[in-house]
Amino acid sequence: MQASSPYAGPLAGVRVLDLSSVIFGPMSSQVLADYGAEVIKIEPPSGDSTRYTGPAVEQGMAAMFLGSNRSKKSVVLDLKQPNAQQALNALIATADVFMHSMRPQKLARLGLDRDTLRMRYPRLIYVGLHGFGEAGPYAGLPAYDDVIQGMSGLADLMDRQTGEARYLPTIAADKTCALVGAHAILAALFQRERTGEGCFVEVPMYETMVGFNLVEHFYGMHFNPPLSPPGYPRVMAQSRRPYRTSDGYVCMMPYTDQHWQRFFDAVGQPGIAREERFASQAARTRHIDELLGLLGSFVKLHDTAHWLALCDRLEIPAAAVARLDDLPSDAHLQATDFFVSVPDAAMGEVRFPRSSVRMDGVQAPIHMPPRLGEHTEALLRQAGLDDAAIAALRIQNQER
Repeated sequence: MQASSPYAGPLAGVRVLDLSSVIFGPMSSQVLADYGAEVIKIEPPSGDSTRYTGPAVEQGMAAMFLGSNRSKKSVVLDLKQPNAQQALNALIATADVFMHSMRPQKLARLGLDRDTLRMRYPRLIYVGLHGFGEAGPYAGLPAYDDVIQGMSGLADLMDRQTGEARYLPTIAADKTCALVGAHAILAALFQRERTGEGCFVEVPMYETMVGFNLVEHFYGMHFNPPLSPPGYPRVMAQSRRPYRTSDGYVCMMPYTDQHWQRFFDAVGQPGIAREERFASQAARTRHIDELLGLLGSFVKLHDTAHWLALCDRLEIPAAAVARLDDLPSDAHLQATDFFVSVPDAAMGEVRFPRSSVRMDGVQAPIHMPPRLGEHTEALLRQAGLDDAAIAALRIQNQER
């Protein structure tokens, strides 16, 4: 059970209207909610599609939705209807941040384009979570994680390492871009504190993931003419993987000259570390696949416990491979209260991984993700709509 916490968060008092769906936008606004912002999720009458993705105890509260919508509120509006658009504008007038993942063309038809809203609300931070930057020829094209993984070079990296183009088995583009979106919004809020003016923030998935991949993989292409093809050899080596032991797998990373010398001393082959191809960082990088292959040939001779003990003694980073199923019982994660159980009257105990961030030693509290439309009436009434207007919207939502 989660203990009560006095934590209000550094974003207490900031109101965010989030019209995004699936993972990119919702995970980004969840970060803001963890920092104390009031995040209002604007949903169509059918709800975010992730409400129905994965196992669920209650209809509309499926696992994928729980993973990126904690500590938010939900308002249902059918934005095809003029009165719902008016209701949304009443909420926007109270907001600090307006964020969406719709194509700009669609927003313009709803009168929610950036120029209109920025002129009407000069302090508003208007955030477009786009597939592609508006200045390029791909602007307005739809984008999903698989597409962006392919376009940004991730699938090519897998091909270079394994001989087969594959996606990472995680929604890497959505989640990476979500974090970039969150820090961009934080920067915009900080700028507004200094200037008093809002701004337009654009976070395009394609450019974000290309930049993410090229941190190390631009490599020799930094220079003109290029000093090498793109791709950092150490992380693309086919032999870079968890190493099979006699009873499982271990992740080991000898990295420095001293690490490698200690390792080869310990396995009775001290001369290998002094060979020209392995004697320096630059030489090891050129011959990394051979080196890691040698490492693996020694590791398979003993069990995992042997290697963990040896690496601990030699001060070489190492760990056993953890299964996803084992993470909730991990001693460190338990000690840091990383997993939180939240009681819910309808669903019973619901577990969440929490934000890893602490501020002055305090972690953000976790609140249940909202039921679909749970806060519609209260928030619209607070925004100035009368009972008749709210009732008309309720009828519209029920008809769809």
